[in-house]
Amino acid sequence: MTVSTPPLVLTVAGSDSGGGAGIQADLKTMLANGVHGMSVIAAVTAQNSLGVQGYWELPPEAVRAQLDSVLGDIGAQAIKTGMLASSALVEIVAEVIGAYGAPTVIDPVGVSKHGDSLLAPSAVETIKTDLLPVATVVTPNLWEVEQLTSVKVEDESDLRRAAEAVLALGPRWALIKGGHLPGDPVDLLTDGESEYFFRAERLDNRHTHGTGCTLASAIASHLALGSSVPEAVGKAKDYVTGAIARGFPLGGGIGPVDHAWRWRP
Repeated sequence: MTVSTPPLVLTVAGSDSGGGAGIQADLKTMLANGVHGMSVIAAVTAQNSLGVQGYWELPPEAVRAQLDSVLGDIGAQAIKTGMLASSALVEIVAEVIGAYGAPTVIDPVGVSKHGDSLLAPSAVETIKTDLLPVATVVTPNLWEVEQLTSVKVEDESDLRRAAEAVLALGPRWALIKGGHLPGDPVDLLTDGESEYFFRAERLDNRHTHGTGCTLASAIASHLALGSSVPEAVGKAKDYVTGAIARGFPLGGGIGPVDHAWRWRP
């Protein structure tokens, strides 16, 4: 019997002790979408369904060592980044993945689902100057758009203006996530020339912890599998919509999306 290695995807992000977001969500998503997931842990959170009680970033040398270890021996067909916590970590990650050259999905994580800060204020500028220029796709929500560009999105007509402002920071593609707008959610993907709108039904489920991590990881997975950026986003949107629909209660607060929804009865 011949055994083949699946496509390889690396996540560089923070650990979520509650298992719904961060590294844990990334690896579950990658498994569910047919790739082998690997991880570089940039920070550790004390986190549950009620919020983030604290976080601790790893030393820069530990993050660089993980990157060098995985990429130097195993390699990756795609890379996804999430919570990077500080300017020092953003600089290292941008340097290494920029030199490596694999398709990269940047989820510019600033706050948790509960509104807890996960990024030092000084790191916002470093994300803009160092990390976004090496991104294949950047996936900000509306709060992150405003944090990065000062553009406030209040309705669907503002999505193009937001995308233009994000693209001006250097990524090849911008996916502006409009899930926080009133009405049915709509996301805009553009490279400044082509536009793709992704619409979905508004689901009546409060258990949505990990949606951003899950979407970005699913996009990276499909890029590694050979999809174009628009195809990868479309497949990732289908996956995350199903995961939101099957999100389940956990603890006393907001539960996670179900990364294994396709496997359950």
